[in-house]
This record gives sequence, C-alpha cells and structure tokens, in this order.
Amino acid sequence: MKSLKKLLMSVGIVIILAGLGIAYVLFYPYIHARTVMGEVNGVKQLLENTAFIAGSADPTNKIYSFAVGVKEHATQEIVTGSSEDRQWGVVREGQCVEAVFYPYPPWNLQKSGTYYNVRVKRLYDNCEMVQK
Repeated sequence: MKSLKKLLMSVGIVIILAGLGIAYVLFYPYIHARTVMGEVNGVKQLLENTAFIAGSADPTNKIYSFAVGVKEHATQEIVTGSSEDRQWGVVREGQCVEAVFYPYPPWNLQKSGTYYNVRVKRLYDNCEMVQK
C-alpha cells in the first residue's frame, strides 16, 4: 500500500513538472517580454502594398509588417524588433512610445536574442512631457 502511494505521488510530481515545463516552453515570449519606454528611432513598413500578386494566399501579414526601433530612456539602448501590429502604421519617428517586445526563445537558434511581435501600449507626441 505504501509503495502504491509513493508511486502515485511520484507520477503526480512528474506530471506537474512536465506541465510546468510545457507551459514555460509555450509561454516563453510572454514570461520574458520586455517593456520599453522611449523615443521612436525608426518605423519602416517592410513591403509596399502594391508588390503582391493577386493569387497569393493571405498577404495581410506581409502588408502590415514593420521594422521597429525604440531608444530606451533608461539605458539609451536602441531596441529593435519586427511587428505585424497595424498600430505601427500611425507611429512616426520622434514620438514617444511604450512598447512591449517579445523575444524569440533560445531554442530558436536562428532568431535567438531578437524580438518579434512588438506591440504598442501607449503613444505620446513627445518624450519630454512623459519624463516629467
């Protein structure tokens, strides 16, 4: 009876640890997201809207693809990433933004250490008003 109880306890612990491991792998970008507050150094739409062939499947992810650069106030580091968030279409250089950068996981060896899916949380006209 005691050995059955130990076995069930061991199996339960393994299942819980496996579940935590799977959750960590699935939610890695959200767990390690980086919020950056600073001046927009650059926002560039990567492709022109007219450059698509009519027969392509779903070009919306390419039409609204942006390269984003934000100079963080605290460290003066320019943080860059890519995004398909349409809100970046209204952001201009020199404006102040609070953005969330989601990192690629380290097991994605080609893109490890870079950011994707950059999201706009707040947008301000200039950073001088925000710093005060």
